[in-house]
Amino acid sequence: MTASPSQEDLRQMASRWLPLSHGAHHFQIHTDTTDFFRVEYGDVVVLDGHPYLIRHNAKEGRFGIDDDVKFWVKRVIDLKNGDPKILKLVFYEKFTSHIGGIAFECFRSPKKEARILALVAGHKNFMQGHAIRDRAGNLIRVLDFIQGQTLHDYVQKIDLDHQTYFYDRLPVILDHFMECMAAIRFLHEHGEKHGDIRRDHILIDRHSGRYRWIDFDFNYRHRENLYGYDLFGLGNILVFLVGMGDMLLPELRKQDNPALHRLAEDDLNIVFNNRVANLKKVYPYIPEPLNRILMHFSKGANWFYENTGQLLDDLGAYQASTSSLPKPEASKQ
Repeated sequence: MTASPSQEDLRQMASRWLPLSHGAHHFQIHTDTTDFFRVEYGDVVVLDGHPYLIRHNAKEGRFGIDDDVKFWVKRVIDLKNGDPKILKLVFYEKFTSHIGGIAFECFRSPKKEARILALVAGHKNFMQGHAIRDRAGNLIRVLDFIQGQTLHDYVQKIDLDHQTYFYDRLPVILDHFMECMAAIRFLHEHGEKHGDIRRDHILIDRHSGRYRWIDFDFNYRHRENLYGYDLFGLGNILVFLVGMGDMLLPELRKQDNPALHRLAEDDLNIVFNNRVANLKKVYPYIPEPLNRILMHFSKGANWFYENTGQLLDDLGAYQASTSSLPKPEASKQ
């Protein structure tokens, strides 16, 4: 394995990012990242002779919850060229998720993410990077940093009434999201799955405008449908996009919204039982073909999508049926 750079070499390469007071800074150099808690700000991780300056631990927001620190995910500077990168160190966890009475055993797999990074190299709708082992054999993923905001944040910041949003913004958003669905179909066609499909795992690239999937190190086991967990994730995002956010029962109660009295148990989201899936009962102008798609992700569904192609076909048919329809006057403001 290539030797690590000297302290003087590191000081010269890192001078752009270190305060003047750090002129004699002694770098803690890590070639074994097994204990990722020891890899701290100002340290250097060296992978096959390539030095990365540690800046911060990554954080992950969970829809209104304070950001969780991901100590195994480091924001770094590639000291060879100054590019910002993300290092994902090895961290294992597992849990069981239940959807409509179906149990999915979920677990982190660095090997799976490394495989997918190789598979999607050059694909416009996925994060890019490569995998490399440290001195102890840990499979580290070195990822290109994507500048942009999450799809969740983008939608939450839209300051429009729902009807204007539905007719003026949602069609373009759906076009981009269908590209993301097609990207997941690409994974499935190659025997892979994302494993953790959420709206904060789509970044809108500030430079290209593309919607790009991130964080695919989760895997899951289920005997009946290899891709079912991914499909439920896509459905949850779709309901969120059509609703311009989550339509929550507590919010409807707080507003004393008349739609509350029209809703039944079958109208709720099959995964999150406090969210409404039957959005047409809240927003009557939502076309029935689109609402039927949403209802496949409700507690009242008696048939689930078996593959991503079926979902894409139904959305494509909906788009084709509405492309020539005029907007209601109320939305032309």
